[in-house]
Amino acid sequence: MTSRFLQAVRPFMSITPEVVKPTREVHFNEKMIWTFAALIIYFVMTSTPIIGADLGQGDPFAFMRTITASTQGSLAELGIGPIVTAGLIMQILVGSKIINVNMGDPEERSLYTGAQKVMSVLMTIIEAGAFLIGGTYGTDLPLSSQVGIISQLLVAGIVIILLDEMVQKGWGLGSGISLFIAGGVGLQIFQGLFAPNNILEGPNNVTSARGIVLAFLYWLGEEGPLSAIGNLFFRYSVNPAHNLNLPSLSILSVIATIVVFIIVIYFESMRIEIPISYAQYKGIRSTYPIKLLYVSNIPVILTSAVFADIYFIAQMIWNSSGRENSTSLLTQILGTFQLDTASEQYVPIGGLVYFLTPPRSLIGEQGVFNLLDPLSSLTRAFIYAVILILLSVVFSMMWLETAGMGPRDVASQFLQSGMQMPGWRRSKKIVERRLEMYIPTIAIIGGLFIGILAAFADFLGAIGSGMGILLSVSIMRQYFELISKERVAEMNPALRGFLGIS
Repeated sequence: MTSRFLQAVRPFMSITPEVVKPTREVHFNEKMIWTFAALIIYFVMTSTPIIGADLGQGDPFAFMRTITASTQGSLAELGIGPIVTAGLIMQILVGSKIINVNMGDPEERSLYTGAQKVMSVLMTIIEAGAFLIGGTYGTDLPLSSQVGIISQLLVAGIVIILLDEMVQKGWGLGSGISLFIAGGVGLQIFQGLFAPNNILEGPNNVTSARGIVLAFLYWLGEEGPLSAIGNLFFRYSVNPAHNLNLPSLSILSVIATIVVFIIVIYFESMRIEIPISYAQYKGIRSTYPIKLLYVSNIPVILTSAVFADIYFIAQMIWNSSGRENSTSLLTQILGTFQLDTASEQYVPIGGLVYFLTPPRSLIGEQGVFNLLDPLSSLTRAFIYAVILILLSVVFSMMWLETAGMGPRDVASQFLQSGMQMPGWRRSKKIVERRLEMYIPTIAIIGGLFIGILAAFADFLGAIGSGMGILLSVSIMRQYFELISKERVAEMNPALRGFLGIS
């Protein structure tokens, strides 16, 4: 029986814009075109400013930009935040049995997907209003400007939702969420390496490149090899004038990024292979792979959504309660901030968000080892890592059931595909028991590993944040596998079902 919640949301689904699923086979080249088109539209939105917005100093939500694939002051201000938050809410409602959904029923699964899209639009409106109320776009704005800003963010949010739906429904490859995260992180890596020069305000009015490659060439010509190499590893230690207004990176950040890339690619290939045979083809045997990262990057996406939402709420309450002059108890609990003059970004200095914001270097004021207050900085890093790892494990287990990846669902897929385990009777209960020996354990280990790796990358200051790099590497590997499958299916359409391609 369909839950009351889904029945109540059903009327709103009819007025929500929808992308029609293709009724014909979409060839690989056409899928690539639609995928690139979605990415180009997203990049255009990140470069288009919001009309009527009066941005203040710094970016109060810089911490969550990588994960939400958003850009301050642009039409992509909210990014994929509403989609991920809506998905998280629906996951919690289903996982806690507040709403009951039979994912095996096509009608209920369709209602669930529609309800999630309605929730995404609702979250777009709520987040846009919260940004406005929190003073992100200025204070004492006229009503016309407020309506205009909300309208722009709502339309842009719906466009991003539809782009994600278009890619997922078979017009493109993968999902819009993964595409935009990887695109945003890729852009950050490119900017971190090759971003052009910025004029710095200071006694000597020094000009230096934001990108580490161009900055090194500048230092090499202006200060000599020794100073250039010193700045390369410790960018701010030799000349304070090199402290750029925009995020700048040292060679350690580049090395950390490469190390994380290699580790993720290596562990992505680790798997347990369960022997299987096909009932209709006697004598033919194969294996069913269960990857170490069985639930992929989903735990990190959901964990980052929780961190970003808490950060967002804390920042909004802090903004609306007087900022530095706030005496609100809720502000003290959730988080207080101060402007970092070096980066011109607001950084948390207390409350819950202080422990949910990763240290972005090993040594420094905001690093894992703050030489002025080592105990406090180490405590912060430890608590952040523990929370990140625990939530990754929890969301790994939750995702098994809601995404149809648990032992019961996989056992059903086994039997429907005509597969069985050699030496065991072709029974769903037996297959399910055998899979229970592997899948839950692998999900816990995978969630644990992915949480540890994300914290490690954050502490080393990897370009685009630890979570961002972790997500982008996993996403790119998924796209590589997906493109390979699509090419094989293009050459032999009979294999589409076997490869899991619709």
